Amino acid sequence: MIAFTITHVIISLLGIGSGFVVIYGFLTAKRLDSWSAFFLATTILTSVTGFFFPFEGFTPGHAIGILSLLALGLAVVARYPMRMAGGWRPTYVVSALVSQYFNFAVLIIQSFLKVPALKDLAPTPTEPITQLVVLMLFVIIAAASIARFRPVDSELATLTKSSVLS
Repeated sequence: MIAFTITHVIISLLGIGSGFVVIYGFLTAKRLDSWSAFFLATTILTSVTGFFFPFEGFTPGHAIGILSLLALGLAVVARYPMRMAGGWRPTYVVSALVSQYFNFAVLIIQSFLKVPALKDLAPTPTEPITQLVVLMLFVIIAAASIARFRPVDSELATLTKSSVLS
């Protein structure tokens, strides 16, 4: 079980790290296709592997895992078969950000449970305040990402500039 836990944590951290790279792409109107595929794959694996831990009864972790997989399924459909056309672009952005938020929220929760310095703070209202601040930041990032992530427009502008210069 230790090897499985370590593998799950590594996959989770890779998903979170690549998720922030994808967010950078949203904010700079860059598709970052390879990073996006890696983010979606590792985040799906994170949620799926979370269901293989021993448990008794339905937990909040299971609820987050199910919600994350639903958001990830929507993100995959919006990004690949629908190619982010029309309303699928903001659908992809929001569903990817929701998945990233869930992963990052679990990281915060687990940090308060496992990191000794944070564990000492856990009985205080620090964790809920931290979660609220993170949620507010993700809402701001989502609004900025929807406004800025127009990869087709920026790619067309680049193509137009290069063909004009030719």
